[in-house]
Amino acid sequence: MTCKNCTSPVTDKYCSNCGHARSLKRVDAHYVSHEIQHLLHFEKGILYTVKELLIYPGRSIREFISDNRERLVKPIVFIIITSLIYSSINHFFHVEEAYINYTGPKKSAIFHIFGWVEGHYGYANIIMGIFIAFWLKLFFRKYNYNFFEILILLCFAIGMEMLIFSVFAIVEALLKIKLMQISTVICMAYCTWAIAQFFNGKKVSDYVKSFFAYLLGLFTFSVAALLLGVLIDMLIKH
Repeated sequence: MTCKNCTSPVTDKYCSNCGHARSLKRVDAHYVSHEIQHLLHFEKGILYTVKELLIYPGRSIREFISDNRERLVKPIVFIIITSLIYSSINHFFHVEEAYINYTGPKKSAIFHIFGWVEGHYGYANIIMGIFIAFWLKLFFRKYNYNFFEILILLCFAIGMEMLIFSVFAIVEALLKIKLMQISTVICMAYCTWAIAQFFNGKKVSDYVKSFFAYLLGLFTFSVAALLLGVLIDMLIKH
């Protein structure tokens, strides 16, 4: 028979050309259970990735970029999953303190843009990471990291930020104590620390530059979203 993936002749259980299985197992309860276990696998899954990023963020991300890309969850997958976790917890517990919020006219494009951000944190965080990466590339230009490698750093760091928000959202909902402002400070501190550690973090200036790059990235992202909304509103009116 021929491979259903690359059409090469298959004489064994797997295609010798592309490695595709000769016949796929049926999707059943065992298959779904295996996929969940694979996602949470200690060596390559969420739990291991979170542990490494919590203890050794800079070193773990540098190793992912330059040495081994199998130990951690892929960065885009990580930020989307963690953002989905936060969005689900936020929706379930009705924690309204979004870390980017807009309270303007509901009919304006600006309102809909920021509403999209709050409803799609996974994609919005990636876009936000682009703005932060720009400032990091500017502030740490002496390091030999390209824009996309810095973006990988931010996918991991912002993903951890979403998990921190998630923990505080659950605690706030259970204890009925306002904690989201505290979580914002902790998240900013974590991102500053993780980014500085990625760039060695041996000088105080590394942490200062990391902090301001993060703030400027968040600010320019918000301004860009605001200007886009204003432009759309102007075009609609004319």
